[in-house]
Amino acid sequence: MPIHYKCRHCETEIGQLPFDSIDEQFLTKHEITPEEQHEYIVSGAEGEYTVQCICEECQNSLQTFPNYYALKKWIQ
Repeated sequence: MPIHYKCRHCETEIGQLPFDSIDEQFLTKHEITPEEQHEYIVSGAEGEYTVQCICEECQNSLQTFPNYYALKKWIQ
């Protein structure tokens, strides 16, 4: 199953990688700490993984309105 990349704000799927699992090489290449793994990588019921990141549109919104950083969920 591929690893999905999804925006953690608007939930738009950004892309996917054709890996079967998230291994130590993947985590080292992306420089993900154990704390970040817990926060940003979600494993599904069928063994799929989703990496929560930020899409370009949400990044632009955060740069335009930096007060959004203080909100847990700013897209309704």
